Amino acid sequence: MVKLFNKEWSKADLLRRVGQMGQLAGIRLVEAGEGKARSCRLLDVWTGTGLRFQVNADRALDLSGCEFKGLPLAWQSPAGDVHPAFYEPQGLGWLRSFAGGLLTTCGLDQFGIPSLDDGVERGLHGRISNCPAIQVNHCTRWEGDTYVLEISGETRQAALFGENLVLRRRITTSLGSNRIRIADIVTNEGFEPAPHMLLYHFNLGFPLVSEFSELRLQSEETQARDDVARLGLPEWNRFQPPTPGYREQVFIHRPVVDPEGTATVELSNPPFGIALRWRYPAVNLPYLMEWKMMGEGAYVVGVEPANCKGLGGRRATRELGLLPQLEPGESREYRIDVEVIPFNAEKGPAV
Repeated sequence: MVKLFNKEWSKADLLRRVGQMGQLAGIRLVEAGEGKARSCRLLDVWTGTGLRFQVNADRALDLSGCEFKGLPLAWQSPAGDVHPAFYEPQGLGWLRSFAGGLLTTCGLDQFGIPSLDDGVERGLHGRISNCPAIQVNHCTRWEGDTYVLEISGETRQAALFGENLVLRRRITTSLGSNRIRIADIVTNEGFEPAPHMLLYHFNLGFPLVSEFSELRLQSEETQARDDVARLGLPEWNRFQPPTPGYREQVFIHRPVVDPEGTATVELSNPPFGIALRWRYPAVNLPYLMEWKMMGEGAYVVGVEPANCKGLGGRRATRELGLLPQLEPGESREYRIDVEVIPFNAEKGPAV
């Protein structure tokens, strides 16, 4: 049964009431027509609950805009959606094609600050988010009384005499759902061991982020990245109004997991009666980076599960003996559920 419009519905009940299921939920493939986003293939997804989001097939199936009942959840950078043809891989050039959006994937062999490693310059946050996906498929189907919405595809990061890493991604949700599941498999299809650094850069903005918001997680350990962040350590979970001259603060958390090994993180805004909740197996994503940027225009909170403490870039991570690797033919799986939690401001989020 599907819970929708405060009632339980069977497949037969719903099919009797609509001409096609796109009236309630669906996926529509569109193409951006102007500016630097021109020619990006965007998959627009809606679930019937007010949850709507876009997936950029030309940016590793990353998630761009996201809203719930008209309320924006994701922060959008000044660059907006950018076609990967405009990618600048050197140094901080990644920022010129950083759209923000609900999710930007960082990796697959480097994230963090630019790094010179193995004689090659590795730019900010790696290449994968500027690589187009292939074998992109989107479908809707009934599984019993559940109407499933699914997007899948693969993105390859490869070079002659270099890495050959493949990201296979599947994004699923369903009619009546407020949850998005991102399930990834990263495989080394080369014949040599390959460094593998991966960070899921979720970007949250106003009005979900405001001076009334709170980041909730239990952490075994919380570290400040630098002296600037160290000053803000006592209030890492609270946020301020847009502040002139604000300098970003980054914190590294080691989330506590439940008996099943699942980490839970929540960003809530009680006056708006809404929260966003992440749940994911922490075995392959043991760290959570928090990017707190309370500037004017750059008013954003990053919630960023990661497979290592690699903010210093690949070379520094290697020198610390913390650089993850994939052996030839080896795969690693990741799964993150992101769910919108509407709640009564007086009672708080539902458990």
